Amino acid sequence: MKSIFSGLEAAVLGMVLIRIISGLIELSAAALMFRFNSVEKAVAINALLAVVGPVVLISTMAIGLVGMADKLSVGKLLFIGAGVALILVGLRK
Repeated sequence: MKSIFSGLEAAVLGMVLIRIISGLIELSAAALMFRFNSVEKAVAINALLAVVGPVVLISTMAIGLVGMADKLSVGKLLFIGAGVALILVGLRK
């Protein structure tokens, strides 16, 4: 029997797993909001989720860039890195 992961690149598998974990964190947060049934606690949980998004973005981008590093020129990698940096700066303001 052939594994569903046999044709998948290691970098893609890592990115997929991080996104699945992120989704599970989001669903867990929604369940906690539902369980507590309090606007104050829901806002606090939502504030904690604001940390998860950028961490997931940075980690998946880092894995993807490492996976593509041998296929891209240094100039293109710098442009991609600058784009990610601009996204993060935009999130801060």
